Amino acid sequence: MTISCPCCAAPLSEPFYRTGPVPVHSCLMLETAEAATAFPTGTVSLAHCSACGFITNVDFDPRWSAYAPDYEDQQCFSATFNSFASGLARGLIQRYGLSGKRVVEIGCSKGDFLWLLAKYGGMTGIGIDPSTTPSRVRSPDQGSFRLIPEYYSSRHLDIPADLLCCRHTLEHIAPVSDTLALMRAHMDRNPGAVLCIEVPDSSRIWKTAAFEDVYYEHCSYFTPGSLARALRRAGFALRDLRREYQDQYLVAEAVVDPEGGETFAIEESPEDTATGIATYSRRVAAGIAHWRDICDRRGALAVWGSGSKCIAFLKAVAPKTPPVAIVDINPYRAGKYAPGMMIPVSAPGALRDFAPEKIVVMNPIYMGEISALCEKEAIRADLLSLEPPPHVRL
Repeated sequence: MTISCPCCAAPLSEPFYRTGPVPVHSCLMLETAEAATAFPTGTVSLAHCSACGFITNVDFDPRWSAYAPDYEDQQCFSATFNSFASGLARGLIQRYGLSGKRVVEIGCSKGDFLWLLAKYGGMTGIGIDPSTTPSRVRSPDQGSFRLIPEYYSSRHLDIPADLLCCRHTLEHIAPVSDTLALMRAHMDRNPGAVLCIEVPDSSRIWKTAAFEDVYYEHCSYFTPGSLARALRRAGFALRDLRREYQDQYLVAEAVVDPEGGETFAIEESPEDTATGIATYSRRVAAGIAHWRDICDRRGALAVWGSGSKCIAFLKAVAPKTPPVAIVDINPYRAGKYAPGMMIPVSAPGALRDFAPEKIVVMNPIYMGEISALCEKEAIRADLLSLEPPPHVRL
């Protein structure tokens, strides 16, 4: 059966990468090991569109898109992440004159970015997300925001917006063109408004064979070129398209301007993406074997970071000896179980008791932050990064 591209409706290729079974969610926190091990699973089959370059999981079943308040993806406990998010908020306010203006954020999580927009620009915000927890984020000193625990839909199009923001949400949505059309309709009702979209940059995944960045709830994978083409197809004119966060994220800023818009040097062609994915499966197999060897060597292993990367990594590598600990700085994860995992998430200080010989850091951007915290907590171990630099001895 031919499957059409969710972005441009062209036929998709045969899948170039398959994995599973894997949990259908990675960030829904569970109360018991029994619930975690019995969590539903699915498979991932990634297929490429040769017409627009978009990549999607053709095995994705939208019935598992059941986001709720126990979906725990808040990242504001990291100073590294806060610095990035604050810079993004300040930049949007300055570039587009948004001080005192209105923002609607699609997929706002717990409301952290709305808080930053209020803090730096006195903005008035509405956040829409079924996983939001209205009491989690404190009220800002200036500006204001309100959280709506719903999925974004046509019933929200009458909410006024000078900025329409969608960060790390579009990759969770299968009908991409339908969602972008909804955003375009919202923008049409707010002349002069700005759209900001932030998604993971999947070109890094294919380049580095980052198997830990492929997981079930990410059904849509964007490169700079495929994101730009999808936005233009929806009627948006790009004002900026750039990589951020050590090239892990893509940020696109756009307006409704049929006669405007720019193209950007980082936009690759669908043919470039096809070349990048041609050997992905083989390189992933080599990477998994490499990490399995590291994990199975003598010495207790801990994993730092309990989110999606952790689950994808451990399910793929399947070490003979499970980690002695999975730690996370997010206090709302401590004591809970991640889907598919048999041990609870611990706070970093617990590593003093577990005394691992090596700690695998799921995201290399946090190596400096983690190293400093380990030194403060008198934790002695090898820090191993999934990407260069390979390790640091504490």
